[in-house]
Amino acid sequence: MAQNSSKNVAVIGAGSAGLVTARELKREGHSVVVFEQENQLGGTWVYTPATESDPVGIDPNREIVHSSLYSSLRVNLPREVMGFWDYPFVAKKKPGRDPRRYPGHGEVLNYLNDFAVDFGIIGVVRFGMEVGFVGKMENGKWKVSCRKRENDVMFANEEYDAVVICNGHYTEPRIADIPGIEVWPGKQIHSHNYRVPDPFRDQVVVLIGGAASATDISREIAEVAKEVHISSRSATSGVPMKLPGYDNIWLHNMIEAVGSDGGVNFQDGSKILADIILHCTGYKYHFPFLETNGIVTVDDNRVGPLYKHVFPPTFAPSLSFVGLPWKVIPFFLCELQSKWIAGVLSGRISLPSKEDMNADIEAFYSSMAASCIPKRYTHNMDDSQV
Repeated sequence: MAQNSSKNVAVIGAGSAGLVTARELKREGHSVVVFEQENQLGGTWVYTPATESDPVGIDPNREIVHSSLYSSLRVNLPREVMGFWDYPFVAKKKPGRDPRRYPGHGEVLNYLNDFAVDFGIIGVVRFGMEVGFVGKMENGKWKVSCRKRENDVMFANEEYDAVVICNGHYTEPRIADIPGIEVWPGKQIHSHNYRVPDPFRDQVVVLIGGAASATDISREIAEVAKEVHISSRSATSGVPMKLPGYDNIWLHNMIEAVGSDGGVNFQDGSKILADIILHCTGYKYHFPFLETNGIVTVDDNRVGPLYKHVFPPTFAPSLSFVGLPWKVIPFFLCELQSKWIAGVLSGRISLPSKEDMNADIEAFYSSMAASCIPKRYTHNMDDSQV
């Protein structure tokens, strides 16, 4: 690739990943168009009280709501690591802003809007445009087809030198596999469709999960629910125990089965009669628009093969992904990934050969297998992000 060559690049999504990617591509001299299906930027940081018609989120014909925010959500990282390197997330003395070190979600959205304005990104975003197809053409360019959401009219078939996928991974729910669930008479909901605790008033709730959303939501609904029973892999393997400081939250290990009597049986030998099962069980990577003839796949939540979680060797550098890793400091990660992509596309930075990238990926996958780490943890960078 020629040094400092300018490319015509499509970015899918105008959340935090798409916005910083657009900035880095522009800085590198590329021409950028950002496709955003909603009518405002911010991606998962746009709160809406609306929920999906299917509360578990598995009906393929449901009306999809992109955001998974609940009303009370606050960031679980301090401000100091929630901003981009050269645009710190500082508290602003303006009406309606949230000066706390761990602010609510609305403050993050305000920050992203400020970022987009200050770096001139809004002008390259096409709002209300849902991408329906991304695929490589015989001439080596990428075809991007989209439709205007408000009237479902196919709007454009355009060609780009490169595509960067920044569509997030908090929209397609993962559901726990529970024996007997087809005859269990209670209600189920995934945390993707949780907003406020009121619907759980006076209910007996089984909450599955042990990560941040499970921690937040269990304590919030305990204020109105009759009982909350948390089922997680990390819970005690012995008898159920009360969560210290709470009179109506119990910790259990995994669910063994549920029954037609409304019962939920745990592997610790206990049984309760529950009204609701709340799945705080995470999300699936989902790229329904991407056509690669089976070269890039999602297998047990491993997006691959990808070199360093970003480039599929067969299509590198013209196809890339930003923001896939989890258990990370996300804004820094997305900024560094997008700087790398922008520099590779211009020819300023070189990638290894296709063969060397594939060898690196195989070594990574083999090391995971040797350590008995499931595929679904491929993009978990908890211990390796630094």
